[in-house]
Parts: sequence; structure tokens; C-alpha cells
Amino acid sequence: MYSSDTTKYMIHIHLEAEGVVEKPDVVGAVFGQTEGLLGEDLDLRDLQRTGRLGRIDVQVTSKKGETKGEIYIASSLDRAETAILAASFETIDRVGPCVARVRVESIEDIRVTKRRQVISRARELLMDAFEEGTIDSNVLIDEVRESMRMEKIGTIGDDKVPAGPNVADSDAIIVVEGRADVLNLLRFGIKNAVAVEGTRISRTIVDLCAKKTATAFFDGDRGGDLILRELLQVAEIDYVAYSPRGKSVEDLSRKEITKALRNKIPVEYVREELAGEEEGEPAGVTAQASDQETVSRKTRESVPSHKKRGSERSPGAPAPTAPRTLTEHLAAMRGSRSARFLSRDYTVIRDFDAQDIERALEEMNGDAVGVLLDGEVNQKLLDTLAGKGLEYVAASEYKGIIKRPLSIKLLKIA
Repeated sequence: MYSSDTTKYMIHIHLEAEGVVEKPDVVGAVFGQTEGLLGEDLDLRDLQRTGRLGRIDVQVTSKKGETKGEIYIASSLDRAETAILAASFETIDRVGPCVARVRVESIEDIRVTKRRQVISRARELLMDAFEEGTIDSNVLIDEVRESMRMEKIGTIGDDKVPAGPNVADSDAIIVVEGRADVLNLLRFGIKNAVAVEGTRISRTIVDLCAKKTATAFFDGDRGGDLILRELLQVAEIDYVAYSPRGKSVEDLSRKEITKALRNKIPVEYVREELAGEEEGEPAGVTAQASDQETVSRKTRESVPSHKKRGSERSPGAPAPTAPRTLTEHLAAMRGSRSARFLSRDYTVIRDFDAQDIERALEEMNGDAVGVLLDGEVNQKLLDTLAGKGLEYVAASEYKGIIKRPLSIKLLKIA
């Protein structure tokens, strides 16, 4: 609209013509009807030739036999000369053969516009571009402590796999995917993590798992599942801890890591699940009794079904302990013919009859991440559960499952 060498003022002119005219007609009228009007010093052609006046920019539209538009002229003259020049344009009364009316709308000071832009941008820079000059003392202390932990990461074995400082001396280890996972665990004081560093399991990892109690703790994605499968084939793993679906170990918070490790599952259940998947059935985690389970026999006998709860309890007997892990919930649900929504920390959100599963799903809130169902799950119900965003479903029976959604984990109550 205006060139860099004529950025002092911008004249805004409104044009109306009683007929159809085009840009060349308007430019011709501007030069023709102002020629000689203001003398040689303010002649338009001389001003453009010397660079004190920019090009004449015309934007017109014609509709129903009339033409309206805007004319923009950039000027580097002083204020008085620019005002005189602008007033001269209002003497134009014809454009081509058509009667026309020309009116100066405004004279914009380009420097003022630029100044406003400078002020606006300076405010943005003042608010956002400067680095924070103050820091909370607790944040500073935490950063120093974290840097001390980061310095302690090292390598172990001939393969030089990344490991925490306590891997060699500890009786138990946590096997993770990469160096970043080891660092994140170190941030929260867990110093016995060792990384497999890729899908090829090194000999060092295999030897460590044979000598120590090993817990596999991988990312909650397809890559983590594949590494877990390979690790179970070549190494002696005792437990498996699961990250929240879609999250990496390196991104987990202290609370999420603590929950995942606290709810680790004995490897026997995981092997049963993988074996069931290879046979085409969703075997999942079973609820059979084992030495690793923390539920006592007395607790299991006290919650066989909803009908017997409370009715067989002796007056002086203590109340059964609330399930805290997924394995305990599966044991409690066996034979109850009921269903249960669980939160991410395995807290019971709602108990209901297994036959009311569809109605309960309609009333479900966003806090539930899994459902346990002592009943049958068919393809239609499975698709509905996956559509609700649930991460896992545990059922006593699966029938007619042809297409298994990848977004939901299938477990089995045995």
C-alpha cells in the first residue's frame, strides 16, 4: 500500500461514481483534474518522480451501475503540504464520463501507527520475554538435590547399561526401558533401576534378573508391551508393574510411580495372560490364590458374594479389609455375580448387579478407569466399554469376541 521511502503520512480517500469505472479511470482523474491546481511545487507527477509521494493505490467495486471504492496515497511531505494535497483531491467531480464524489476520510500518521505497534510489542516482551528473576527457596533446594541424584547414575556390566547406584548391592532391581526412566526414578529416591536400552535384552540384564528379585516396569504403550514380552522370554522376572496407559515411565510423577510399584503383579499371572492372547482368548490376570497375594484366606471367605456379606459375620468378628490391589479386587469379585467400577488407584467407585451393566455405563462418570464383571462380556458390550474410555475390563467369561479393541486391556476372573 505504501513504500518504505514514503512512510510519513497515508491519505485515505473515499470515492463514489454514478456509473461503472475502473482503476485506470480513477488514476487518470486524479492526475488530470489536479494538474496545475497547486503550482509546480505540488505537482503530482513531480512529487512521485522525486519520491515524496507514493503510488496511488485504488480499490473499487461496481454494483447496480454504481462504483464505490477507496484511494490510498502515501506522502513524505510535511503536514501542511499533505493537507493541501489531500484537499485538492476533493475537487475531483468526474471520473471518466461519470459524475463522482470524492471525500478525504482521514490522514494517518504512519509514525504514530508504528509507535503504537512498538508499544504493544514492548508490553508483550516485558511480560513474556524476560526470564524469571526470582525463585522459591524450596524450588532451588529441590533442583540442587535433583542434580546430585542425576550425577549418581552410572553403568553396569560389560554392556555398560545405565543403572542406579544401588543396583549392584540391592537384593531387588527394577528393569525399565531407557536411561531417562532411570533418571526419573532417581529423582524420587529409587536407586535400584536398570535400563534395557532397546528391544535387544543384554546379557547383563539377564544375569541381574537371575540373581535378584526383578520387577519389570515399562511404558504403557505398544513398545513397552513388546519389550516386556521379550524380557519374559529371556530373563527371570518376578513381578510386573504397569504404567498408566499412554504414559512413559520418564514422565510419571512420584505418586504415579509409587502406585504402579505398589500394585505390581506376580509374573505368573502375566504369563497366563500372554498365553491366553496367543491362543486367541483374553486370558488376563486371574484371581487364583498364591503366596504373593496379600489377601488372607479369612478375608476371601468373608466376601464370596453380596448375599453372604454381613450375614455370616460373627458379632465380634472384625470387618474385612477393603481390597487395595487389582488382584484383591478380582478375588473379591469371584462368584458374586456383580460388577464394580474402579478408579486409577483401585478405589471402588460403584458396585452394582452384573445385569445392570448397560444402565450403569450410561450413568458412569469420568473417574472410572476399569470395570470388573462377574459375568459374560460379548462383542457389543466390549465395544461399548472401549467407547467409554476404560483402560481395562475383567470378566469371568468372554463370548463371541471377534475384534479386540487395542485401547482396552482384557483380564479374566478365574
